[in-house]
Amino acid sequence: MAETYAGDISATDAWKILEAETDAVLVDVRTDAEWAYVGLPDLAGIGKQPLLIPWQLFPNMAENADFARIMEESGTRRDAAHLFICRSGQRSRFAAIAMTGLGFGRCYNVADGFEGPHDESGHRGRAAGWKVDGLPWKQG
Repeated sequence: MAETYAGDISATDAWKILEAETDAVLVDVRTDAEWAYVGLPDLAGIGKQPLLIPWQLFPNMAENADFARIMEESGTRRDAAHLFICRSGQRSRFAAIAMTGLGFGRCYNVADGFEGPHDESGHRGRAAGWKVDGLPWKQG
């Protein structure tokens, strides 16, 4: 069976959906360490907060067996846009696929994530992603 979800979108397009749709939710699937030390999307200006549910658990990076249950219990509307974000778009893609499989509609992957891919010097946060797109964020 093919892996399906609503698709990959840019951080800027994710922001536009979050602004336009009252029920749209940003689900940050990074680890608690990433939230604390790298930073978080700041949705306060549009009256929202990101939903923080790690796809993997720090420090061993084992898959979070409770991810789907926490999503189910989060109170988000199943038919709302769910915009999944991680560091670079890999974990969030897996989360979007998983939640689509569980009946959540419109699960998008923020393709370049919060920090984007490595640049020519091997650093993140300079080539693409939430931070590079100039979207609001704050240090954890």
